[in-house]
Amino acid sequence: MKIEVLGTGCAKCVALEKVVKEAVAKSGKFVQIEKVDDIMKIMEYQVVSTPGLVIDGKVVSTGKLLSVDEVVALINECGGKC
Repeated sequence: MKIEVLGTGCAKCVALEKVVKEAVAKSGKFVQIEKVDDIMKIMEYQVVSTPGLVIDGKVVSTGKLLSVDEVVALINECGGKC
């Protein structure tokens, strides 16, 4: 599974990256985390409001800071099927 955190460096983007790392540790799953700050790559996902969260190539959240539990739920929901 691969999770991408989309954001150009805003406070919420930095916070979401931290939340994702905590959620991955809590889930106990092997997950590759990538921070994407290239505006062109963010635009490829058609995300206009950051932070954005992408799991296995699918945009699952935009424009809000998720909680650790919300990210864990998304990881479990996707389970490699997103």
